[in-house]
Amino acid sequence: MDVELLKSELSYKFVRSSGSGGQHVNKVSSKAELYFNLQESAIFNVDEKLKLSEFFKNRLSKNHILVLTCDESRSQFRNKAIVTERFLELIEEGLKEEKERKPTKIPKSIKGKRLNNKRKNSERKASRKKPEID
Repeated sequence: MDVELLKSELSYKFVRSSGSGGQHVNKVSSKAELYFNLQESAIFNVDEKLKLSEFFKNRLSKNHILVLTCDESRSQFRNKAIVTERFLELIEEGLKEEKERKPTKIPKSIKGKRLNNKRKNSERKASRKKPEID
């Protein structure tokens, strides 16, 4: 995956942050919004696009656009860097192959131990009963 080519497909928009902060918040657009169109991306092949669309299924808009925002910092530049880093991490996580689980057998010693404990518990409870007199 070519990170520089991927970054070239991103578009940013800067808006005013919400929350407290007084006059500074009201006059500075420091919140960074990242937009990425998954369907029109030239970097990923069809399989990767399907995998990513499944991974981002709750985050994609109807137009298959991923929108990420960041308003952690007062700096517009820092927010852009944070949101870009977050985007790259999400893409990496979305393309990661899951390891196939190999089912393991329960060892004979463990099965034997379980049956032994079961037998002992049964004998303990059976010894609490009143003896039968014939």
